[in-house]
Amino acid sequence: MSRNEEPYETIQRLLKRYVRVVKDDQSLAAIHVGPEWQDHEILKEYDGQVTVGTEGNDERKLSFDGDLRQRLSIVRVSVWSIDKPEQKVQGRIMRDRVNSEIRRVIREKRLHPNETQSDFVGIGVASQSHKAWHAALNSEPSPTNSAWIELDEEQYQKLWYSDDNRFQHTAQESGAYAFLLLKFRLDADPEVLKAVKLEFEGHGLAPAGNGLELKIWNSASGLWEHSVSGSGSNDESLTIELSSDLADFVDDERCVFCLARTINPGDGVDPAVLYCDYAQAIITTNGLTYADLASFRDVDLVNVKPFVWHTEFVVKTWFFENVPVIREE
Repeated sequence: MSRNEEPYETIQRLLKRYVRVVKDDQSLAAIHVGPEWQDHEILKEYDGQVTVGTEGNDERKLSFDGDLRQRLSIVRVSVWSIDKPEQKVQGRIMRDRVNSEIRRVIREKRLHPNETQSDFVGIGVASQSHKAWHAALNSEPSPTNSAWIELDEEQYQKLWYSDDNRFQHTAQESGAYAFLLLKFRLDADPEVLKAVKLEFEGHGLAPAGNGLELKIWNSASGLWEHSVSGSGSNDESLTIELSSDLADFVDDERCVFCLARTINPGDGVDPAVLYCDYAQAIITTNGLTYADLASFRDVDLVNVKPFVWHTEFVVKTWFFENVPVIREE
């Protein structure tokens, strides 16, 4: 059963996905995004903390019978940071940089706050979210097949950008196809999903004919489904779009699996070779269709040690919904 996602959940995922803060040494700051409230233990481990909660809600009837309604919600986003001299982290500067990112993300995504993109940028072997594996087999393996071998750090980096620095996997044996398995963690409950789109950029070469095939794993049926394919010898984009029965394709860990393989196998002399330059998953959730900044203010806590540098944002959001009337027989 589908439902609308709560506005604070949508904004929380949006910020978790897109806020990127660069420190003075050009490394990425560790920013924890989660529900309210400030947690001093989190600030000991992270460079900054962002909390998201609901300030208030209002409903407006847009039809005479009240079936069509607009839900207006005020979401409170708070930024917290402290000085960490031993780590060369200045709390006020970190807070200001996180603030700048929050303003950028919400302004840029104001018309599509419920749409988030997930890719492999920055992902490596230690990742607990997205994962990738390769294999060379005669038939399509399931995601749990023991033949899968995870990519190493250098191979993961070849998936980060669409830059012609491609991941390459070769199947040398006769009858063996070159496979690539991609796992994307969606970070959303299956019942709030409205659409899922998988995009793959790459190509495949084989002695019997070039091309790639792309499929998605149906966790309910235990089958690879929704096949799309290309026949080029150069990079092409393959896309799978789903808008129904979405829960069937999301496992218990909120993950979807994408399989790419060469259309044809190697013949024992010439191999089958799979190339991948970039891949991503784009999800759209039921709920918010608009979100923008209403106001923000600094409310630093300077009566404690260390000082807590704190900013509060007020985000205005809305979406429309149909509310059916329950009638007794």
